[in-house]
Amino acid sequence: MKKVIVKMKSLDFDIFRGQKPGLKPAKGRILIAEPFLQGPYFNRSIVFLTEHGDDGAVGFVLNKSSDLYPDEVIEDLFNFKGELYVGGPVSANTLYFIHTLGDKVPDAVQITDSLYWGGDFEVIKNLVNTGLADHTQVKFFAGYSGWAPGQLEGEIDENSWIVADVDADMIMDEDVDHIWKQAMESLGTVFKAWTNFPENPAYN
Repeated sequence: MKKVIVKMKSLDFDIFRGQKPGLKPAKGRILIAEPFLQGPYFNRSIVFLTEHGDDGAVGFVLNKSSDLYPDEVIEDLFNFKGELYVGGPVSANTLYFIHTLGDKVPDAVQITDSLYWGGDFEVIKNLVNTGLADHTQVKFFAGYSGWAPGQLEGEIDENSWIVADVDADMIMDEDVDHIWKQAMESLGTVFKAWTNFPENPAYN
């Protein structure tokens, strides 16, 4: 039988390189952990960046639950139905929050058209306790994720993160168990395939 050898074109293709959206990290964008990134905080995580500049970056992991509720750990906060999320490894005993309440909360920092970070916590508590705000508008975190100048860029170069534009609905979504997969699939066919990889490559 005559052998048939078909020579393929030389393709610049690597499933882990060269397929990224090409966005730079910036305030208001998200970081999507690549499938084999390990660690209790960042394994298959989505991080919402609230600050990025010459001094480094700050963000909050959106999809790691603490199995606690804010009204269990915050004095004088009542009947808040949302969970308390683990924002990252830095200052884990400190509370932070993002919200969609805008200028109703003095000193809040605007991150996107509809998303804000921080502000007067007493005002937040009062809005929640009087029924003028709820878990669909406020998300609480224990701790945050922080990077020194140039550190995040180095991790991106090492293929630890994909940078993507934010989906405001996803940021405030409570169904956090699936948002890593949804975010990855939204980037296209190659990234959709990544969601099928085992979390531990040794299981492959």
